[in-house]
Amino acid sequence: MNIALIFAGGAGKRMNTKDIPKQFLMVHGKPVIIHTIEVFERHPEIDGIVVVCLEDYISYLEELQFRYRLDKIAAIVPGGATGQLSIYNGLKEAAGHYRERDTIVLIHDGVRPFIEPDLISRNIEGVKAHGACVTCGTATETFVLLGEDSEVERIMDRSLSRTAKAPQSFYLHDILEKHEQALRDGYRDMIDSVTLMSHYGVKPSITECGSNNIKITTPDDFYIFRALYDARENRQLI
Repeated sequence: MNIALIFAGGAGKRMNTKDIPKQFLMVHGKPVIIHTIEVFERHPEIDGIVVVCLEDYISYLEELQFRYRLDKIAAIVPGGATGQLSIYNGLKEAAGHYRERDTIVLIHDGVRPFIEPDLISRNIEGVKAHGACVTCGTATETFVLLGEDSEVERIMDRSLSRTAKAPQSFYLHDILEKHEQALRDGYRDMIDSVTLMSHYGVKPSITECGSNNIKITTPDDFYIFRALYDARENRQLI
């Protein structure tokens, strides 16, 4: 069984929006989060979806679930104080719905709406082959590693550098076990799932994505998404 955990628990402070979180901004009459969920809803290999949402917006998302016929959503749960704790809430909920030990979970940002169906399939195959898989983008600029004095300590080889994106995919029982270990060890704010898993010795495989797999974090990201969406609608892109 393959499930998606869609993380939409952030308030989107960097978007400078006064009244509405970034995941609920409208593009062509539809919230960003719905654009994202629909890709998983329509994918034949995805059996179920759990969404982590800002608590104040759960009832609104439930309305959207009904309006857009998102039948694969099994639960919508509130986020926690940090991204790590929010994902943990979703994983616990997922474990209550999908008990099979071989269940694969794809953890994805609700504000990454341009995920391609093929990328979902490749994540699933990556977990089956290696136990864990993280989506990565190729490095298009040079990375530098800073020392404690903020001076350049090392120039990273661009050919060996990648940027971690999403989905980040694992066996559900594996990542839930590591999350619980992290809480016992006092960790509450690891930046993402692959960082947490790597901390406990998990070495995921990677699958690469295109440059369109953007995360809408700033106003510029939102404008880029809207422009790309318009171009696709006008069939200007293949």
